[in-house]
Amino acid sequence: MTAIRQHEALAQAYDGITAVVTRLDDAGLQRPTRCRGWLVADLLFHVLCDAQRALVALASPAPGPADVDDVSYWRAFTPGGDDEASVKHAWWARRSAAAFDRPSGVVRIWSDTAPAAVRAAAAADPDGYVTTQGHVLRVPDLLATLTTEAVIHHLDLVVDLPDAPLPAAAPTRVAVATVDGLLSDDAVRPTGWDDRDYLLKATGRVPLTDHDRLELGEAAGWFPLLG
Repeated sequence: MTAIRQHEALAQAYDGITAVVTRLDDAGLQRPTRCRGWLVADLLFHVLCDAQRALVALASPAPGPADVDDVSYWRAFTPGGDDEASVKHAWWARRSAAAFDRPSGVVRIWSDTAPAAVRAAAAADPDGYVTTQGHVLRVPDLLATLTTEAVIHHLDLVVDLPDAPLPAAAPTRVAVATVDGLLSDDAVRPTGWDDRDYLLKATGRVPLTDHDRLELGEAAGWFPLLG
C-alpha cells in the first residue's frame, strides 16, 4: 500500500470510529467494550490519545534509518508482557475520561483531533522518518500502525452496539496485513475465518476453538499475536 493510500486508510479508520461515537448519547457512550474495565467513552479516550500521539510523531522528524516497521513495531507490545503497566494505563484512561463533565465531551475532542491527525498524515513526507514511543519509523509505517490500532479498537467499541457500522475495507486490509506479518509465512489462517474473526482471534478478543487450534497446528501457540 502506498503512502497516499495509507493516509486514506487512516482517514477511513478514524472516520469509522467517528461514525460510531457521534450517533451515541451519553448513555450509549457508557456501554461496555471488549477492553476490560473500559466503557465506550474510556476506550475512545485511549484512541484519542493515539491520535494526539500521531500529531506529535508527524511533527517529530527523525534522520533515519528506521529501527522498526509496521509489523515489527508491534513486537514491543507483547500481549501480557507488562500486565502492571497495562492495568495502570487502563485505570488512568478511565479516570481521565471520567473527568469530563459528560461522556460526549470526549467525542467533541476526538472529532477535532482525529481529522487534524489525518491532515498531518496527508501533509507528511512519505519518504521521511518520524519518532514515536522510542522508535524511528518510516511515515507510511507509522500510518499503518495507527490504522491497525484504530481498526482493532473500532471492533472493541461495537461489541455492545449491534447496529453500529464496522470498519471500512481499506483500513481492515491494513490491519489484516499487520497480523499476517506477525503470524509468519509458515502459517495459514483457518479458511472459515473472515477478516473480523481473524483480527478478533489474533488479538485475543475471541478465544481459539479446538477446531481453530487443529487447523492452526503449532501456530496456535503464538496466539494472541497482538494485544
